[in-house]
Amino acid sequence: MGTALILLAAGLGTRMNSDMPKVLHQVAGAPLLIHAMKSAAALTPERTIVVAGHGADAVEAAAKDWDEDVRVALQTEQLGTGHAVLQAKEALAGHTGDAIVLYGDTPFIRPETLEAMIEARQSHAVVVLGFEAADPGRYGRLVTEGDDLLRIVEFKEATDEERAITLCNSGVICADAEVLMDLVGAVGNDNAAGEYYLTDIVEIARDRGLTATVVRCDEAETLGVNTRAQLAAAEAAFQVRARAELMEDGVTMTAPETVFLAHDTVIGRETIVEPNVVFGPGVTVESGARIRAFSHLEGCHVSQGAEVGPYARLRPGAELSERAKVGNFVEVKNATLAEGAKVNHLTYIGDANVGARSNIGAGTITCNYDGVFKHHTEIGADAFIGSNTMLVAPVTVGAGAMTASGSVITRDVPDGAMGIGRGRQENKAGFATRMFEKLKSMKASGPKRG
Repeated sequence: MGTALILLAAGLGTRMNSDMPKVLHQVAGAPLLIHAMKSAAALTPERTIVVAGHGADAVEAAAKDWDEDVRVALQTEQLGTGHAVLQAKEALAGHTGDAIVLYGDTPFIRPETLEAMIEARQSHAVVVLGFEAADPGRYGRLVTEGDDLLRIVEFKEATDEERAITLCNSGVICADAEVLMDLVGAVGNDNAAGEYYLTDIVEIARDRGLTATVVRCDEAETLGVNTRAQLAAAEAAFQVRARAELMEDGVTMTAPETVFLAHDTVIGRETIVEPNVVFGPGVTVESGARIRAFSHLEGCHVSQGAEVGPYARLRPGAELSERAKVGNFVEVKNATLAEGAKVNHLTYIGDANVGARSNIGAGTITCNYDGVFKHHTEIGADAFIGSNTMLVAPVTVGAGAMTASGSVITRDVPDGAMGIGRGRQENKAGFATRMFEKLKSMKASGPKRG
């Protein structure tokens, strides 16, 4: 008997003032929906159901990109959270374990919190996640008696006495899947909003002799995202937590508040990250590396002892081996730098392999794109590429070979050879002196009239 996950993701997100479904707005390079799914992944759910509505095709595509086995149920009318959960009934059919209801716009509930809810389910039919609110505002209130949850009261339905309660409802609920659907099916809409409230299942359960309880979490975990301002607050909250976790794990950040991490950034201990570094999705940095200031990394792998930056850009497919070095104003894309290779400054390396200990001079460009196709450049071990070399792919520079500075290399350079591809220099004695004298004379005589 496993756990099923029901993710409510059908909201219009009107307050976002956006055509995009609310749950697809991103924090740390991933949609809010994916953050919620990642939180529940620790439970290894046997079944994941996303209830979609507005922009359902896009929501389904994003969900399946994370978990191709996800099931999608449609809520074509927005009739409340109880109605939304009921749309998952068909997709949930046959599941014999518990079900947890989460929200696609509430991305930060910790796996440990969900595990505590599963544990509490062993002794109660319904478990609700609650939190003590610093400002309860318009949250639903949890009315309790000891460990028992008596009912959940929506703010607009609450009495003054109930509104004074600070224990608030997150909306997250855990129950046996079959019991959950039975309870939701009994929910009515006789309320001020005319909606089917999921929260009503607590009173229905108690009327049937079933018990309910509350698991408490920190308010920060329940942060929901309904506006652009809340989206920015969610981003800030993620970054503070992620930076703290990395520093606790042995990563040095000299100015952590200036470093921005993605949802899946992995950085090994003893790595130093200097100020103003941005990590996009898909980055792994191994132990003992150094990421210098003002660098941008995305979809890349940096091995132990490698150095990046300052002012470097690693794009998807960049692979830096041990002790490789990428310096200032260097861009690397879909390319491998072998152990000890150096690309120190002002260079573009794309669709290429750079051999061990090779040195790439300033201003080098792998000319990999002909306007239609991408082509590959191969540089052997211990090669030396002279400054301002254009390597017109497809081309190979052999092991221990060199290119002369300022060359345009269009043919393979054999091992140990030097490739020279530039016009022959010719010096004209006295020409510069005569030319400058003529130009100065023209300037002194003023513009021509005619």
